[in-house]
Amino acid sequence: MSAALERQPRTGRTPAPRPRVFDVLGVPVSEIDLPAAIATIEDWAKSDIRTYVCVTGAHGILECRNDRTLLSAHKNAGMVTPDGMPLVWTAHALGLKTVGRVYGPDLMRAISERAEVNRIRHFYYGGAPGVAERLARRLASLSPTLEVVGCYTPPFRPLTPDEDTEVVAMINRLKPDIVWVGLSTPKQERWMQAHLGRIDVPVMIGVGAAFDFLSGTKKQAPRVLQRNGLEWLFRALTEPKRLMARYAKIVPLFVALSAIRLAKRKFVRYID
Repeated sequence: MSAALERQPRTGRTPAPRPRVFDVLGVPVSEIDLPAAIATIEDWAKSDIRTYVCVTGAHGILECRNDRTLLSAHKNAGMVTPDGMPLVWTAHALGLKTVGRVYGPDLMRAISERAEVNRIRHFYYGGAPGVAERLARRLASLSPTLEVVGCYTPPFRPLTPDEDTEVVAMINRLKPDIVWVGLSTPKQERWMQAHLGRIDVPVMIGVGAAFDFLSGTKKQAPRVLQRNGLEWLFRALTEPKRLMARYAKIVPLFVALSAIRLAKRKFVRYID
């Protein structure tokens, strides 16, 4: 994961070390909880670092098994947060009791609400037309000192090289500390890895549906369902055409593969 910590002159500060990681079905996941993730990202946002954060649940883990580019993006990330409770339960089964859920919307909201303390400059990349702007207004209503330097909604097609160059130049001109990326998995992970070193920003964070949830475009699952690992069911019921078939495959497959690995103790804890 060393490629994630490319550094360029900015403030002269030495960035906090990346968290230790453990292996889940061949994918590195950071040994971290929400407060630790917030502290590390806020430190990185004001230091000499160029990195990105993957916010990953069971879906992302399984996608990595069949997508070498996506797996590479996770291995090169500075942090891979356990976005879903199944990853947290896996960590606890391995004896990693300090691991807690680092859910994309919670991470985004918490860092935004600390605007008066962290003085971070934010840029939002992604979402459907108008969603990023609505997101900015909603978050600013929670924290009036939030500094949003820009938003960009890419078209539902790949950008041409010239278009991409223009977007990169725009972001670099605005000088954000964090670029929040809401493109969904695996697009956002591929985008962040491809733009590492091109976008002059300390941290990019792929948060997917957080754009929709925090802007109010879509409803979040109740906390009781989130705590019990049933958010997938709520989302499948609210978007059955798009998500029911996906989760009908993901949930039993992840459970089965994880049970086999745990029985054989095939998970590996990496210590950096």
